[in-house]
Amino acid sequence: MTNYKDALNFKGKVAIVTGAGGSIGREISKGFAQCGANVIVADLFLDKAEETVKELESVEEGHMSVQFDVTDIESIKAMVEAVINRYGKIDFLANHAGMNIRKPAIEFTEADWDKVCGTNLKGSFFVAQTVGKKMIENGYGRIVSTGSVSAKRGHPNLAIYAATKGGIAQYTKVLANEWAKYGVNVNVLCPGYVRTNQTASLLADKERYEKMVSMIPVGKFGEMTDMVGTVLFLCSDISNYITGQAIYVDGGRTID
Repeated sequence: MTNYKDALNFKGKVAIVTGAGGSIGREISKGFAQCGANVIVADLFLDKAEETVKELESVEEGHMSVQFDVTDIESIKAMVEAVINRYGKIDFLANHAGMNIRKPAIEFTEADWDKVCGTNLKGSFFVAQTVGKKMIENGYGRIVSTGSVSAKRGHPNLAIYAATKGGIAQYTKVLANEWAKYGVNVNVLCPGYVRTNQTASLLADKERYEKMVSMIPVGKFGEMTDMVGTVLFLCSDISNYITGQAIYVDGGRTID
């Protein structure tokens, strides 16, 4: 019998969150910690990762900060081995690390392309691949990468970012197809506009904010907790039959 009440009890589970020094990544880390998981806070900036761990340890001990570079495959491998050496397994991956450069498509440079694609697409793929190998060996795993509504929408000034997020959604389908037989589910969280440090300038510009909100059926920006709940659900046993899906958490922005 399915225990719905305790579906988010992750006691004894091990969760990696990449990009966990940022707003949403830190909130995802808190969600896993509150559900009892041991959380590996992985970020390019060790000081930010350590700040996150301090917040998690106010809930419970047993977490770990790791500095790594998502664009460096050897760094990814070292991060994963450090986790295996300490915990012996990886149950969940919130594959969240990413970045963006905003400018008209005609102005992008090759360096811009390499930087955004190297982080968002190449980086996230090789994190998923490296962690996925360990999950396959263990016969269980849940991977949730961070996509975007830009995977579906042609928002101005986001040509490269949109390409990377569309790529994440597509490779997720392939990973889900290949790894389902090993007990590994792979999905994508696709946020809409969310209240974070990165969107603070949008929120401060009343005219621009109101224009953007007018295109969101629920009439507001999302909260970080909206994203966290979806990640935790996709890692729980009550989502066992969901894999290869892009879940749009966008207040209805992509309905039409």
